[in-house]
Amino acid sequence: MFGFVKRWRVGLLGATISVLVGIFVASEINFELLGNALKTADFIYLLPGVVLLVAGLVARAFRWRFLLTGDLPVGRAFHIMNIAYLVNGVLPLRIGELARAYLASRGEASIPIIRSLSTVIVERLLDVLAIVVMVAVALMSGPVPDELRATGVFFGLIGCFGFLFLVVVARHRNLAHGLLSFFVQRLPVLRRFDSTTWLNHFLDGLLPLTQIRTLLGTIIWTTISWGLSATAGYILMLMFYDRADWVATCLYIAAASFAIAVPITLGNLGVYEASIVLVLMALDIGESETQAVAFAIVVHATNVGINVVTGIIGFIAEGITLGQLSQGVQKMTEGKTVEGKEVGEYA
Repeated sequence: MFGFVKRWRVGLLGATISVLVGIFVASEINFELLGNALKTADFIYLLPGVVLLVAGLVARAFRWRFLLTGDLPVGRAFHIMNIAYLVNGVLPLRIGELARAYLASRGEASIPIIRSLSTVIVERLLDVLAIVVMVAVALMSGPVPDELRATGVFFGLIGCFGFLFLVVVARHRNLAHGLLSFFVQRLPVLRRFDSTTWLNHFLDGLLPLTQIRTLLGTIIWTTISWGLSATAGYILMLMFYDRADWVATCLYIAAASFAIAVPITLGNLGVYEASIVLVLMALDIGESETQAVAFAIVVHATNVGINVVTGIIGFIAEGITLGQLSQGVQKMTEGKTVEGKEVGEYA
């Protein structure tokens, strides 16, 4: 597909991992029971779940627009993000983020590419923080072992302090460079890399965190988007279970998010389902592992279906084909011009 994705070994490794995990999961289930679980599922809950998941995407579009200080219309932000999610679901290594930066640089808004890419850093930091807090709250409030609850509190505090630390270094770049010099002097291996340049790029991505209004706005939209996703996950549980459970919902969403955090598997097949099943089995939710597998398959299929539909709508709204997008991103990564503007090296 994209010309710059020639590292076939990465794709092969991702496909291998997906196949191996899929085989392991398949070997542990009874397909007759799986079929019965799917037949007896109450899919009436699928509609409100889909509505809430789409609403969560809208909230994420508002968050991205907020990070761009309103320079991109929310409609375009929504469509471009959906295209990026669709591409990420097909290709490894978060290639969709490059597609997002390229698309945002087109049209009247013409967002600088490096600016779009830097917002991704902030989004990822906020999402990780949201997941950590969600896990901590679930473990503190749910019927889980005391050791697990203490672990949740610990990592929740670490996540919050880590985020606050990033806010501080974003506002005080000299502090960040001082810390880098401290570690470079004691770790000679760091001298092999252009660590100062990398640090500057990283700090540029944190710039939105230095403005109180932008910081609060992005935190609010992050809370709304994850709240909608969690509510959707809770409702989707009612398709297969007599009652839903907030602790299980938060933990299986967090587990699935962490499972796909390393973007190497193709379409997150296998690892996504396995992460959900492991959480539900650990919490002793439901009657059998097969029931959990059926639920995980439907949850994954629902998210993929939403990404496909909204992504295709995004392509139509942007008036671009997959081939044109591929060529545009290829030129961008080679440092060529995008609609007459030099973009530099980004890959």
